[in-house]
Amino acid sequence: MEPTFPDRFNLCRYFLDHNLDAGRGDKVALRLGDETRTFAEVSEGARRVAAALRRAGHRPEERVLIVLPDGFEFAEVFFGVLRAGGVFAMVNSLLKRKEYEYYLQYSKARIAVVHASALAELGPAAEAAPLLETVLVVGGDSGGFASYSDAVASEDPRSELAELAPTGPDDLAGWLFTSGSTGRPKACVHVHRDFAYSTETYAKQVVGYREDDVCLSVPKLFFGYATGTNLMFPFAVGASAVLFSGRSTADELFDQIAAHRPTLLTNVPTLINNMLRSPRMEGADFGSLRVCLSAGEALPPKLLAAWTERTGVAVLDGIGSAEMFHIYVSNYPGDVKPGSLGRLVPGYDARIVGPGGDELETGEVGHLRVRGGSTALCYWADKEKSNATFQGDWCTSADCFRVDDEGYYWYEGRSDDLLKVSGIWVSPLEIENALLEHDTVAEVCVVGREDTDGLVKPLAFVVLREGASGDEALATELKGFLKQRLAPHKYPRWFTWRGELPKNDRGKVARKELRGEGESPGLSLSSPS
Repeated sequence: MEPTFPDRFNLCRYFLDHNLDAGRGDKVALRLGDETRTFAEVSEGARRVAAALRRAGHRPEERVLIVLPDGFEFAEVFFGVLRAGGVFAMVNSLLKRKEYEYYLQYSKARIAVVHASALAELGPAAEAAPLLETVLVVGGDSGGFASYSDAVASEDPRSELAELAPTGPDDLAGWLFTSGSTGRPKACVHVHRDFAYSTETYAKQVVGYREDDVCLSVPKLFFGYATGTNLMFPFAVGASAVLFSGRSTADELFDQIAAHRPTLLTNVPTLINNMLRSPRMEGADFGSLRVCLSAGEALPPKLLAAWTERTGVAVLDGIGSAEMFHIYVSNYPGDVKPGSLGRLVPGYDARIVGPGGDELETGEVGHLRVRGGSTALCYWADKEKSNATFQGDWCTSADCFRVDDEGYYWYEGRSDDLLKVSGIWVSPLEIENALLEHDTVAEVCVVGREDTDGLVKPLAFVVLREGASGDEALATELKGFLKQRLAPHKYPRWFTWRGELPKNDRGKVARKELRGEGESPGLSLSSPS
């Protein structure tokens, strides 16, 4: 059944305050190390934030830039902005000055809530931003800006300034930034109903979030994937979320799992791989987990099989986007098809279309066009790109897919990642998955590189497992290995060996960076014989 929402609707009540009405005020909502916050405490914090924002001159539908690591303050500010009728715009707290300058100029935010650890880079950008009026600093020295703790402590959570804004389901609620893989990040503009729609469909009907869940996430809360799975979705059913402010490493994940015994883990393929390669994997106890989520990049079947065999925990791989807020194609509990991204989430429809927009036949590769109740309104300040991506209630993705006879969707990569080799389109993912079957290969990214005749051929950036040596002999061995799995035009013509692959702030392999490296004439290469 299609979710519906009342005329008066605010996400702060939908996700947070309803827990107080349900008698869960004293239940732990958030865990951070040895500290906790109950739903009542988070709600009071959000009320104080809403009052502090309004006292600083915040008006409905204005953006508030949030630059915070995962922590209690992130949740308070996120829901406080919504409570005040504002629009959240979340960015990484580990960026550089030029990036912060861009976000401040682009968002035109008059208020920013930032962490003291970001001030070395953000402070100069904030001082130079002509429209920014108030900076509230969380933690440590406020660097001449206003103190967040002082601002919220002085507010009365029962005052008129703290009241819930009388928003409706179609009022503006949040900006979700694209990853910027083809340029500077763009903001996908979403209304209140969009976030609730994904909650009612994906979170409740596919994953099946429960009140007794304890949730843990590899991605950080500024990333919409994690804002959903580790804040919005658990709060919607009265579950608890575990937060940690440091980097997401395999060791950190093992520590958090041991300390908090989560039932639901939001993961990404890179960390699944890193955990499987860790010496701690053998002794780790995954008995508390009932489900693992994966998104952000393709999950190779070999990683899925290795994880499931070791842990006994299903991985629900899926695909979502900032344009649609969250996941709209997913594997289901009890119905995981290795290598595929699963089936449509209830409430969503999709087509595979060609360059002219015509629907393609089953099995043909084309762009995914999807629609559902969470589609963004537009890209902010980019009408041309908005017109190209959003057609009515349809959103046309830059990702390429095929769908099989049973309705399972298979990811083939972004259109700008595909390689035309010997006149035939080749998916780097197919080559990468084949290489990952070899015992020496831990990680791999395939890009295009021109040969001496100016023709594009595959180049593989390879991270080897411990004990393996990257040389011409291994390159030849890998080529021979691929002969049993791929057509000849798909073999990498070159291999280059790396200790690790670069990642972006979402944890994905930075393909754009590696494409640039692949064009370098001075790149050290092994050519198989």
